[in-house]
Amino acid sequence: MDEKNKNSTSHTPPISVKEAFLYWLKLGFISFGGPAGQIAIMHHDLVEKKHWISEKRFLHALNYCMLLPGPEAQQLATYIGWLMHRTWGGLIAGILFVLPSFFILVGLAWVYMAYGSVPAVAGVLYGIKPAVVAIVLFAAYRIGSRTLKNKVLWSIAALAFIAIFLLKLPFPFIVLAAGIIGHIGGRKTPHFFKVGGGHGAADKNYGKALIDDDTPTPSHALFSWTKLWRMAGIGFVIWFAAMLFLISLFGWNATLTQMGWFFTKAALMTFGGAYAVLPYVFQGAVEHYQWLSPTQMIDGLALGETTPGPLIMVVTFVGFVGGWMTHALGVNAIFASAFAAASIVTFFTFLPSFIFIFMGAPFIETTHDNLKFTAPLSAITAAVVGVILNLALFFAYHVFWPTGFESAINWPSVLLAALSFIAIFRFKIGVIPIIMASGVLGMIWKLLM
Repeated sequence: MDEKNKNSTSHTPPISVKEAFLYWLKLGFISFGGPAGQIAIMHHDLVEKKHWISEKRFLHALNYCMLLPGPEAQQLATYIGWLMHRTWGGLIAGILFVLPSFFILVGLAWVYMAYGSVPAVAGVLYGIKPAVVAIVLFAAYRIGSRTLKNKVLWSIAALAFIAIFLLKLPFPFIVLAAGIIGHIGGRKTPHFFKVGGGHGAADKNYGKALIDDDTPTPSHALFSWTKLWRMAGIGFVIWFAAMLFLISLFGWNATLTQMGWFFTKAALMTFGGAYAVLPYVFQGAVEHYQWLSPTQMIDGLALGETTPGPLIMVVTFVGFVGGWMTHALGVNAIFASAFAAASIVTFFTFLPSFIFIFMGAPFIETTHDNLKFTAPLSAITAAVVGVILNLALFFAYHVFWPTGFESAINWPSVLLAALSFIAIFRFKIGVIPIIMASGVLGMIWKLLM
């Protein structure tokens, strides 16, 4: 290491695994606010305050994570943990990012299944469902305003909406078609598929960092094809062994085995964030397998909005309720069935995220170059806008007309949804306060009825 590189890191002592462990554990409990909020927390702590990593290296890692299927904030934590303390560091960071949320959601799901019919609890759920409609609708607006910059991307969004709303096409087909359109369009008319840097430019300086702009790539982060294929092989063996274990215990058609298989596919479809893959989860978990009802799915998303961790953790709720409803381990083991299903679903949902980071991060870290694969991503993100709009309409239907269009519209729910949307859009109020306020109003309404 030359003198310049020595000086760039000499002021910052190495971070111990214990210190990193405690930080990642703390982050798991405070990571509210969706991916934007979670990334902002990590940036404030690791770049601005602790100086563990420089602004440029942080954004370089984030750009890679944004191209992957899966929760980018959790993957970013895994990436930084891996960069600092090798594979074990990545596992610690990634697991602790979601572990608190897992146990919190399991607890909330148990209360929901055991006491959901209690008037006070039912009232809270009644109130937060319209808020979820507003939140999902605003998510479509927010992503659309950032993504749909020209007529081509608007057309892709419209076609995606038609494909899933009218034609009922599977979500993976829509993602694949959008990616192909983006790939071809990026070659023929690249100006239609340019995407801006949504997270700012790496031009700020917060002082010297442990992993600074000019810090040499550590030995474990150097790229080689041997490392890449070895990690791919390890990931496949872990996945295959887990699936084989479920098949040998329960058979291929059993609920727990099918959950493992379905959520493996769902994990590979999470381009564009959790809102993008939720329609696919709806199609599979609610409509195809019927592990839970549409109302239960909406309630799960509402609870997921109130907990730390990535929003895709709502799959933990889906697994818990599905295991509970289907008695996956027998009628005398209802909680065990639910907990096992929640654990299996969470494992298969997040396994690919770890494998993608451990496979690709050495290449990204070694090259330190800009990524050139944004055209398919921008097309997929445009399609995601149409898919999320469909999800908002799906939620609105089940919330505003709980027993179908033949019944009267639920005007209190419409009013709560409108107020929630105004609060988010006009007054920039956060998701958590809106969920809490809506829950309180719903409880009061139900208790007074």
